[in-house]
Order: sequence, then C-alpha cells, then structure tokens
Amino acid sequence: MPSGVTGRGLVLLVLAALGLAVAPFVADRYLVSVLTTVLWFAYVGQAWNVMMGFSGLLSLGHALYVGLGAYVSAAVFVHFGIGPWAGMVLAMLVAVVAGCVIGFLGFRFGVKGVHFALLTIAFAEVARIGFDHITWVGGSGGFFLPVEAGASDPLNLRGSPVLFYYVALALVVGALFLSRALLHSRLGYQWLAVREEPDAAEASGVDLFRARMTAVAVSSALTALGGVFQAFYFNNLFPEQVFSMGRSIEIILPAIVGGIGTLVGPILGAFILTPLGEALTFLIEAGGLDLPGLKQLFYGAALVAIVVFRPEGVWPWLARRLRLVRQPGEGA
Repeated sequence: MPSGVTGRGLVLLVLAALGLAVAPFVADRYLVSVLTTVLWFAYVGQAWNVMMGFSGLLSLGHALYVGLGAYVSAAVFVHFGIGPWAGMVLAMLVAVVAGCVIGFLGFRFGVKGVHFALLTIAFAEVARIGFDHITWVGGSGGFFLPVEAGASDPLNLRGSPVLFYYVALALVVGALFLSRALLHSRLGYQWLAVREEPDAAEASGVDLFRARMTAVAVSSALTALGGVFQAFYFNNLFPEQVFSMGRSIEIILPAIVGGIGTLVGPILGAFILTPLGEALTFLIEAGGLDLPGLKQLFYGAALVAIVVFRPEGVWPWLARRLRLVRQPGEGA
C-alpha cells in the first residue's frame, strides 16, 4: 500500500478536485448528467471496496443495498412526507439489518469465498422478486416520486441536475475521507489482517466475526445512501432494474478496474468505465444501430483486459509510473 502522496500527486488531486468543483459552470446539461453518473458509480464503488478491498469479502449482490436504500427512502417520502435526509437514516438502518442477516448466516455457518458471493446474489434476487409483488411501492409497475417542474427544494432533494451533481460529488469526497480514516484505524488494520491471513489474525486476537460483520454493516450502510440518491435523482424505481445482477456488476467494476483495496482506485475506475460506456451508447444511437447487450460486452472485455494486463488495477500502475505516491521505504 502506498505510504503517502507525493507533491506531484497532491497537485494533481487538488487540480482534479477544482476541476470537478467548477465543471457545472462550463459543461452543458448532458455532460453534467454524465459526470453525475460517474460520481455515483465512484461512490458505490468505494462502498463495495470496504467489503472486498479492505476485508476480503466478495459480494456480488450489492444491488440489494442500493434497492433497499432507494425504496425505503422513497416510500417514506411518498407515503409519510418524510424527507430524504431523515429517510436516509431509516434506509441505511434497513440495509445494515439486511447485511447483518447475510453476514450472520455466512460467517456463523462457515460460508466463504465464492459461496458467500452466491449467498449475496441469492438475497438480492429474493428482494427483486419480493418487491415485484409489493403493491405498496408499485410492484413490477414501478414506483414514482412526485416531481414539480422548476421546483428547487434542497431539503427534499428537489432541484436542478446541478444540485444532484454537487450532492454526488460530496458523497464521493466524504466516502474518500471516511475510507482513509477507516483504513488507518485499528479496525482498518484488523480488516487488512483478516483479508490477508484470517487464521493468523484470529491467533493474534482479532475477532473475525466482529471484524467481518462491521465491514458488512459499514459497506451496506454506505451503499444504501447511494440508493437514496438514485431514488430522488431518477424519481422512478423498478425492481427489475434496481435489484438486478447487472447493477451489482456495475457497482463492483470501478473498484476492479481502478484497483481493489486502494482509496483512489474506485474513483479512477468509474472515470474510465462510465464515460467510455456512455460514448459507446451515443455512437450506437447516432449510427441508428440496434445492438442490445453491446455495452455489457464492452464491460466484460474491459474486465478481461484488466485481469490479464493490470490485475492489480489501473491506479497502482499509474501511481508508480507517474510517481504520484511514495512507496514504502522512500523519504518524505
């Protein structure tokens, strides 16, 4: 793990932050929407990274927490008039309970590796099927949030695309600082020990069950917050989309491409994958072509390329090439 950011790396990070801060003032509406999507995937990629990257727990069903966060916050807003800032607390709590149920079943009964990943997929699929039949939140016909044209109400997450852009940017920055704080905390070192050598970690006094459950709880809560954003940004929810396996794969790809277990990796991965995917979609539509599944094929090809040529991700390789971080043993 890099021991610190070099002067060059710090300058580039500051320039990137400033560029993102002023982007809405120079970009058109479409580019702002693309950047908002990029930031959303960067955020949920960081949330997933807490489980897999920090503690070594492979989850392929993180769409479950996105869906629960989205539906809970949207339901209390539509039916009870509770705003998203209060509703997100309930949404995160529900997601944590769901994550802890999965974690308890997995860790108490020794479900590990790919079998744990299958368990997460199973719960996401059960939620998808279940929400298809819950008419209180629209069922398979979809759940729609009320929208008033031209309304600007930040307290209820109602406003222009620029408002959502800055909310997404705040989520990414907040997740980055939280991830760094967690990684350099006592809990973070326990996670790394559990990820690398669980038997040795347990022998040294680390409570494996507690460390892993904490990782699941933190990751599920953060991901649910991304679901709240999604609900109020798009104003419609469909179980087939929100809980889909495809959404789970899209969540994990930024971290895999950028670098699992790194702080910047999920952000960089999102800025690589999402614009390329959007550009591919634009070219297909501009050419009048009907090629369903091509975007998924592109993501698959990108994943294969990363696994073959950059198995540790783009960020560690890029950081070394450009000397953006100090390596262990180097001076300040």
